[in-house]
Amino acid sequence: MISRVATFAINNQMIDAALRTQSTMANQQLQEASGLVSSDYAGLGATSQQVIDLQVSVSRSQSYIDAATSADSKVQVMYSTVTSVSDLLTQLRTLLTSASNSATTNASTVSQSAQQMLQEMASLLNTQYSGQYLFGGSDTNTPPVDVSSASYPAMTSPSSASTSYYKGDDQAASVRVSDNTTVTYGVTADNSAFEQAMRALNLAANNSPMSDATLKGALDLATSAVNATAEVQAQLGVASSSIQSASAAQTSYQSYAKTLGGNLTNVDVAAVTAQLSTFQAQLTASYAAISKMQSLNLASYLR
Repeated sequence: MISRVATFAINNQMIDAALRTQSTMANQQLQEASGLVSSDYAGLGATSQQVIDLQVSVSRSQSYIDAATSADSKVQVMYSTVTSVSDLLTQLRTLLTSASNSATTNASTVSQSAQQMLQEMASLLNTQYSGQYLFGGSDTNTPPVDVSSASYPAMTSPSSASTSYYKGDDQAASVRVSDNTTVTYGVTADNSAFEQAMRALNLAANNSPMSDATLKGALDLATSAVNATAEVQAQLGVASSSIQSASAAQTSYQSYAKTLGGNLTNVDVAAVTAQLSTFQAQLTASYAAISKMQSLNLASYLR
């Protein structure tokens, strides 16, 4: 009886091993080309949820940065506007000081100048940014200041505080800059600094000639408004600093999160290339062995 050499089982084992090596090489070739562990979450295995969580947090962080950038732009416009208000008040104070020191001041000229300044003051407090009024609180669609005689009638001395010119609300604008932090930055046109300025302008514009008491009252209000306006500017400066710091913190977090995410999703291309070379050598050797195995027969074995 003639015996034969049984190579079928070992041959299949070698082919299976070669196919597995081919599959591994195909995956690593994709990694080498893309620089990524996998083109989808399924290929990330146990780290997929962590990668998803990081991506969601980066997206949320970016929304905070965008909101902070928009808010800070508004703050800068508001700060510039308040600077213009301060300049206007300085002009008013100079006008009233000159009037108080001169017996020959033209009363109608003072009144006309003050009336123009009152209109300019209203225009400044009705400043818009991106189509939104900045000094009206949460009501950003309606001009917050109306100095028409119906809304803001002429005053006489002694005067009392009045914000009848104001058409907005008392909800100061704010922005969320992180999960746990909100920065309030809004200033409304009924702020005491602006109310004093408006009242000084009203007195100067609607009393011609002005009595000594009215002139003194308007001048005192203008001086007080200049100082109070400086405080408003300081508040806006603090708000801007807080917003910018929060935005910088979010940017730093994004850098950290993206680096961590990259460690989970990116591959070392050089290392993958080296592994491919090793697998290629193994695959070549496997094919050679399989070819040799398949060429065996009993005759060649017995020779």
